[in-house]
Parts: sequence; C-alpha cells; structure tokens
Amino acid sequence: MSTPLPQAPGPIGVFDSGYGGLTILHGIRQLLPQYDYVFLGDNARAPYGPRSFDVVYEFTRQAVLKLFQMGCQLVILGCNTASAKALRTIQENDLPQWDPARRVLGVIRPTVEVIGQLTRSGHIGLLATEGTVKSHSYDMEIKKLWPGLTISGVACPFWVPLVEYNEADSPGADYFVKKRLDELMAKDPKIDAIILGCTHYPILLPKILKYTPRGVRIVPQGEYVASSLRAYFVRHPEIEQKCTHHASCRYLTTENADKFSDGARMFLHENVNVEHIDLE
Repeated sequence: MSTPLPQAPGPIGVFDSGYGGLTILHGIRQLLPQYDYVFLGDNARAPYGPRSFDVVYEFTRQAVLKLFQMGCQLVILGCNTASAKALRTIQENDLPQWDPARRVLGVIRPTVEVIGQLTRSGHIGLLATEGTVKSHSYDMEIKKLWPGLTISGVACPFWVPLVEYNEADSPGADYFVKKRLDELMAKDPKIDAIILGCTHYPILLPKILKYTPRGVRIVPQGEYVASSLRAYFVRHPEIEQKCTHHASCRYLTTENADKFSDGARMFLHENVNVEHIDLE
C-alpha cells in the first residue's frame, strides 16, 4: 500500500460478500441512526461460502482496504464467512501495517456474547454457510465464553441462492428450510436456541419459524451486532470520535448498480441509490 490512508473522521464501513450484510446495516442504523455509513457489497464475486480461506481473506482484505481509503476508520464485516475466514488475519497481520489505530470488527463475537443467556438447555444450533460451519469459528468462540454449552452446526448451501433469486417465499424454500432444520434437530434434539449464522437468512425467517419446533428460539444477528457496537463505542470513545455524524448512508457494489438496487429492496424495503465500484 503506497498511498497513505486519510486520517480525518469518516463513515462507518459495512462490508458483505453480497446483500446479506444489509440486514446487519439495517439493525445498526435502527439503533445508531446518527452516524454516516458506507455499505460495500462484493456481489460480483459472491457467494463467499464455498470459497477457500485464502480467497475469502484476499477478497475481504481488498474490500476493507478500499473502505479505509474512502475514509472509514472502522469497518464491520457484516458477513459470517468473512468474519470466520478473514477477520483474525486482517486484525493481526494487516492492520499493524496499514494503520494500527483503525479497527475491523465481525459479526460472530457479538452473537456469541449473548447466546449463553438465550438458552436454557445449554444446547445451541447453528445454521450457516458451508464455509462458516467448516471454520468452526462459532464453536471456538462459544467454548471461550460459554465452555458449558454444546453446539451443533448444519450447512445450508441452497439458502443464500433462494434469497438472492427472490425465491424466499416459494414452495421450494419450504422444502430446503424444513430439510436443514430437521437435520439440525436430529443431530441434537435438546437444542433450544438456533443461531442464524448467515446474514441472508433473516429473509427466510417466516419459513424458518414455520418449521422450527415449539420452544426453540431463533437468533438473528442484526440487533445483537448493533447493541454490541453501541457498547463498543462506550468502551472505546477514541474510535467513536473518528466516526462522523450526519445520518447518511452510501451504497456500493462490485456488480451492476441497478441489479444491486433491485436486490437491496428485498432487504431494506426501500429504494436506494447505488454506485458501482471495482476492488481489483
């Protein structure tokens, strides 16, 4: 990196491989509307779930650096796969070289911090992409904070395409949602809380609730990431002071801007102005 990063306060960056991070952005803006935000979706190279650790790391690294170059002092990876496969390496290897004062946060830790309070049986389920399940990131983080909990995970490879192709309300969605929920509950019938470990999955929530056994709690991430960020700002006022306050939001995509705008409407229920951007 040859060009120095801008040092002035700037917007909060939110990155995702596709549209799913919009559910995280929405949750954050509901709780913290006063800040400026830049959302970047790498839709041209989505989905990240089946990709290798090295590829996800490199793609995420490019996106974070781009947001830093645009003035962000803080970037949130609103993507479970990126949080699982790239966050730690970026924090440990890249930030010290780019700018040790900047921060990159993920979506796994905020969910893990609260999950122990949401279960009575101590048995947790995880529905996520193949990459997130295979990374065992949730398992490792839960064992650190809640060593007494048992976690079982199931990958849901067709769920993201169902959402992205606007099939979340279709009969096909019923089949794939029920299949994975049945598989998860068969793994551990004592599960009483299920983490939706992909930011696309809240769009499938009506179907998920339809096939979830009574008494089992579904845990989407948006509200927990938002409350965790608010608490983070209280603990780190030096970071909060680097985030500008004009209640604005800018949307960027590596795909066609009109296509992204159509997809974003499913997640935000409003029309947004979108700009195309290149990362490579």
